[in-house]
Amino acid sequence: MHRRAFVRLVGGGVVAAAAAPLAGCDSGLPPEALAPWQGPGQEPDLRRWILGHAILAPHSHNLQSWLVDLRTPDEILLRCDPTRLLPETDPFSRQIMMSHGTFIELLDLAARERGQRAEITLFPEGEFGPEKVDERPVARIRLVEDSNVSRDPLFAQILKRHTNRNVYDLERPVPAAAWQAMADAVQPHPLRLGFVGTDQPDSADEIRAHREIANAAWRIELTTPRAMLESYKVLRVGQAEIAQHRDGLSLTDPMVVWMARLGLFDRSQAPGPDDFATTSQIKDFGTKIASTPGFLWLVSRGNDRVTQVNAGRAYARVQLAGTAQGVAMHPLQQALQEYPEQARPYAAIRQLLEAPAPAQTIQMWARVGFAPPVQPAPRRGVAAHLVAS
Repeated sequence: MHRRAFVRLVGGGVVAAAAAPLAGCDSGLPPEALAPWQGPGQEPDLRRWILGHAILAPHSHNLQSWLVDLRTPDEILLRCDPTRLLPETDPFSRQIMMSHGTFIELLDLAARERGQRAEITLFPEGEFGPEKVDERPVARIRLVEDSNVSRDPLFAQILKRHTNRNVYDLERPVPAAAWQAMADAVQPHPLRLGFVGTDQPDSADEIRAHREIANAAWRIELTTPRAMLESYKVLRVGQAEIAQHRDGLSLTDPMVVWMARLGLFDRSQAPGPDDFATTSQIKDFGTKIASTPGFLWLVSRGNDRVTQVNAGRAYARVQLAGTAQGVAMHPLQQALQEYPEQARPYAAIRQLLEAPAPAQTIQMWARVGFAPPVQPAPRRGVAAHLVAS
C-alpha cells in the first residue's frame, strides 16, 4: 500500500466507520492450520506416523515442497514439488534442498523413536545439477526394524520447535551451555558451526557487522520488486486464506486483514522503496536485529546437492537443540541468497565469517536469543504431501 493511501485511510475517518468489521478480524491462526502440531497421535500406519513428525520441519517461505510416495512397502520415496520453488530469491534451489534435509532429519528422529532404522539413500536416480531440481527423487528411505537403534533426545523437541521472528531480550545473552548444545547437535553432519554472542569478550564490533549486513540484505529484498512479488504470491492474509492454504507466510494483523478485505492491500504489485509498507518493515526488522544477543552460522565445504541436504539436516538438529535450551531462532537467509542484487551483502557475510568461495558455502545464518513463545507456522497435513497411488 502506498504511503499516501495509508495516510488517507487513517486520517480520513474511515477507520472509525469500519470499527465493527475490524473487531471481527481474529489475529490468531485457524485451528485447522495448526492441527498437525498436535502430532500424529495413535496413527496406526507407521510411515504416516513418522511423516506426521517430518512435515513439521522448517521450510524456506514455509512452502512445504515435499512430495512423498508410499507405494512400495516399508519405503518412503521423497521428491520435490516443482510447483513450490523460489526461482527469484533461491534461483539454484539451495534453500529448497536444505528444506528437504530438515524433513529427512525429523523423519530419521521419528523412525528411531519407533525402533526403526532409516536407511537413507540420497538422490538414488542421480544428483540434480547445480542449476535446478527435476523430477528425480531426493531420497529413498527404507525402514528396517532394529532393536539396536538408539532414540535421540532431540525427538522430544519436534512439536515444540517454532521459528521466532519477534524482538528478543537483549539483556539476556545466550549461555555457553546452550551454544555448546547446539554445536554438539551438528556433529552427525560435516558442517562447521560458528557463533558470536554479546557476552563474549570483544564481540561488539563483530555483532555490529552482523547487524549491518542483515539490515542491508533485508532492505535489498524489500526494494527488489520481483523478490517481493515472490513473497506476495505465498502471503496468506487472514484466517480464511490461511485455513485454505495452510502454507506460506501468514499475516493476521487485524488492520491489514481489514485493508485486504476492502481491496486496499494490492499484492499484484510491489510497493515502492519509499512507501509505508516498505519503510515500516525496514524499521520493524531493524528493531528486531538490534535486540539480538547472538548469531550462529553453518558453513560447508563445497555446495553440491548432498551437501545442501546435509546442511538442512544439521540446521534442524541445531534448532531442536536450541529449543531444548529455551532458545529462540530466526534464519536470516536474505544475505545468503544468490540473486544479483544481494551480491554485496553476500560477499560481506562471506568475508565476515571467513568462508571464501567457492571452497566454502554459508548454508545457514540465524539470529539467536530469548523471546516469548510464538504460534507455530501452518502445516498442510500428511495427506497433502502424498502422491496418488
